[in-house]
Order: sequence, then C-alpha cells, then structure tokens
Amino acid sequence: MDFSVKRLAADAGTFLSRAVQFTEEKLGQAEKTELDAHLENLLARAETTKQWTERIMKQTEVLLQPNPNVRMEEFLYEKLDKKVPTRANNRELLGESMIDSGHEIGPGTAYGSALIKCGQAEKRVGGAEREFIQSAANSFLTPLRNFIEGDYKTISRERKLLQNKRLDLDAAKTRLKKARVADARSAELNSTPPLGEEYGAHFAYMLSFLHVKWLKMWAQEVTQAETELRVTQSEFDRQAEIARLLLEGIGSTHAHHLRCLNDFVEAQSTYYAQCYQYMVDLQKQLGSFPSSFSSNNNQSGISVPAVSPSVSLPALAPAPGAGSPALGELRGSGGSRKARVLYDYDAASSSELSLLADEVITVSSVPGMDSDWLMGERGTQKGKVPITYLELLN
Repeated sequence: MDFSVKRLAADAGTFLSRAVQFTEEKLGQAEKTELDAHLENLLARAETTKQWTERIMKQTEVLLQPNPNVRMEEFLYEKLDKKVPTRANNRELLGESMIDSGHEIGPGTAYGSALIKCGQAEKRVGGAEREFIQSAANSFLTPLRNFIEGDYKTISRERKLLQNKRLDLDAAKTRLKKARVADARSAELNSTPPLGEEYGAHFAYMLSFLHVKWLKMWAQEVTQAETELRVTQSEFDRQAEIARLLLEGIGSTHAHHLRCLNDFVEAQSTYYAQCYQYMVDLQKQLGSFPSSFSSNNNQSGISVPAVSPSVSLPALAPAPGAGSPALGELRGSGGSRKARVLYDYDAASSSELSLLADEVITVSSVPGMDSDWLMGERGTQKGKVPITYLELLN
C-alpha cells in the first residue's frame, strides 16, 4: 500500500510538472526543445498518410455500399464478431422482378421472354458486383483499416510518449537553470553582521550557520537537477530513436498500399469486363426483335442513345418481321425454308410447337394462318410457331 501511494504521488508530481511546462511554453515563459528536421518531416508524412487513408477508406466504403444504414449495420456486426446476413443487392432484386414479371406476362410472348432474359442478365451482373465488393473489401479496405487501427495507433502512442519525454526534459532544464541562479544568488549573500555588541556575536554565528546550510542545500539542488537532466535527456533520445524507426516504416506502408491499390484496380477491371460481357450476350439475345417492335418504339417517342463508334459491339441480326422480304418470298412460293430459333418457346396449346433456342427447324406458310405465325416441323413433330422467335436462313 505504501508503495502504491508513493508511486501515485510520483506520477501526480510528474503530471503536474508536465502541465506547468506545457503551460509556460504556450505563454512563452519557457524554452522548448525542438525536434530535428528529419523527425519533424517523418511526423508530418505520417499524419498526412493517416488523414488521406481515412478519407480514401470512407469514400471506398460509400462506393461499395451507398446505403449508410447498411454500412452501420455491417460495422456493428463486425464489432460484435458476427457474420453479416446475406441479402440480395439492387441488381439481383431487379433481376428477380423482371423474371417474375416475364413469367406473369407470358414467356411465350416476345416481351415476356425479353424480360426473363434481362432479369437473368441482371442477376448475373449482381453476382459479379457481389464478388467485386468482397474482393475490394479484402484486398483494399482491410489493409487500409489495419493501418489506421494498428500501425498508426502504435505510432500515435509512441509520439505521445515522445512528447511527454520532451516535456520532462525541458522541465529538468528549467529546474537546473533556476537552481543555478538561486545558488549564485545565495553565494553572494553576506551573512557577517557588524560587531560591537554582545548579542551581535550570537546573531552573526546563527546567520553564518544558516548561510552554510543554505549553500549546501542549493549545491545539492544543482547536483540533483544535473542528474535529472542527464536521465531525462537519455530517455528523450531513446524515445526519439524509437519514434524515428516507426515513422520510417511509413515508406513500407506506402509500398504495401500501392500493391493493394493495384489489386483494387484489377478487381474493378474484372468486374466491369464481366458486366460488359453479360450485356453483350444480352444484346445478342435481344437484337433480333421484329421491325414492327422497332417501329412502335420509334413512334412512342423513346429516343435510343447512339453508341459511341469507339465501342465495338456485335452486329444485330435482322429478324423476319411481318413485312420482311424473306417472309414475303416464303409465303409467295408456298414452299418451306429452314429457320433458326432465337429464343426458347413453350407451346401454349397442342396446335403449337415448343422451341429451343439455336435449334434449326423447317417452316412453311399455310393459307389462312395468322400473319404472326408459321407452321413449324421438327422431325415428326409439327405445330404453329411465332415468327418473332425465328430467323429465316438462306
């Protein structure tokens, strides 16, 4: 218990000494030991690295998860060391809605089939987005967060300790300076009073005795202050060296973050390449709408943005619309032709023929049949097929 009280008193005295030194420095009443220029530059570089790393982390988190509520939820799960529940992202939800609406409208219709295929593509893009977010979080966000929560906290702790050692050093310098001034002034005192009276001799003896004690006390104070200065100077130099070694490691941190940045760019490149490929495949599937659909879109006032000539996209194959020359020739000749199936089609009745995408069947025109339909044959199977699902071959 006695040891604890003494230690507490010593710590309180040290804290008070530092507070007094810090206040006097702010008021310009005490000198301050300046750090060397190299160490100051290292401290400034570490602080700049920390500030911009935090800013990049924040913006990257916003990019990967724009919803602040979801970000807060994920943060809480991480702090509680629990697994974040899996939820569909916006593209996957859009894809599910498109697929459900396509089935509701009818997969046998052109619009319903297109909705289903768009929904499937959106779900694939959503899956690629999920993989990108996971990859970016592991390869880029996590190393940045480890630096802020690990390495920089260590640097801050050692930097604060260096500041305390500097305050101790400057306080020791101040005490030594005051002790030397007081010692010099005490040596100048003249303790010999004028003689002539009996009591004067006794008084002179007492003053001489006190004067000697005073000199010894200040001599001891100067010696103690010098010893304390040497100790604090040694501790300050050792702490400055520790801080310098840690701060020089910022260069290695920059190199590591550069590798993480390259991984982040590669993850983005993979993600965007996947999205582009999915959209190109979808465009191929949707690129064979009949001319009647295109004309309806143009008449409705919907403007289709032009594609930049620098972007290479696959050519769209024309589909046999009601007024296409190939279809007119087929109906005029009364013969049959080969046709490639563009989309899957499920027969709605026994008079229709189910189709599989990319298969080749024989089609012919039957007098009196609806203009949107042809008669299709596959081996021994025969039935009506919609024109919009076919591409007549030469």
